[in-house]
Amino acid sequence: MRRAPVNPRKLLTGLGLAAGTAGLLLEFVLSMQVSLAMGRDLPGALGSFFSFYTILTNIVLVLIYLSDMLPNQRLAIFRNSILRGSMVACMALVNLYVFFVLRHLYAPTGLLELSDKLLHYVTPLLYLLWWIGGQPHGKLRWSNLPLMLLPTFVYFVLVMMRGLWVHRYPYPFMNVDELGLGAVLVGAVTMAAGLAALAALVIALDNFLTRNWNLVHD
Repeated sequence: MRRAPVNPRKLLTGLGLAAGTAGLLLEFVLSMQVSLAMGRDLPGALGSFFSFYTILTNIVLVLIYLSDMLPNQRLAIFRNSILRGSMVACMALVNLYVFFVLRHLYAPTGLLELSDKLLHYVTPLLYLLWWIGGQPHGKLRWSNLPLMLLPTFVYFVLVMMRGLWVHRYPYPFMNVDELGLGAVLVGAVTMAAGLAALAALVIALDNFLTRNWNLVHD
């Protein structure tokens, strides 16, 4: 008996969910061990863990995959085309920032290296493939660009407020204590411009894929 062919979308959904969940759980266990060993209390350790953009964006990816697998109304927001498109840009930003900046500043080893590779390289690539090939396109508009940037703006504001309170920042370019507020704002504007460019590319790609989707299905 011949087996039915594997559905590429279901395969990518399963791989993305598995990679994201494994990376998050591994990173959580290891980072909590390190934080508690350094003398932080549990709320402080949790606050540090959830202050990282990589962690929050990968959590969103896991929820997007789950929303695709489960007809749960509570997950409806994660089926939103603007959110799904914006996450392509966000994960590209994660990947590029780590590759060009952070990997020169620290070199994790062992299980930390595994979680680093999963969350910074594997999950962004799997999600890009999932988004490109797994659904009809054409729902993104240029007017959606500000909305695609809004979650990252909110993240930046909240993390900076926390940093000014506890004097800990998840990324070097955010460190007001060392760089000063002016330099941090310049860095933030640079990152925002980069994210805006990536989001614009996502919208353009969505429009391009729409034409090709229509040609294939006409």
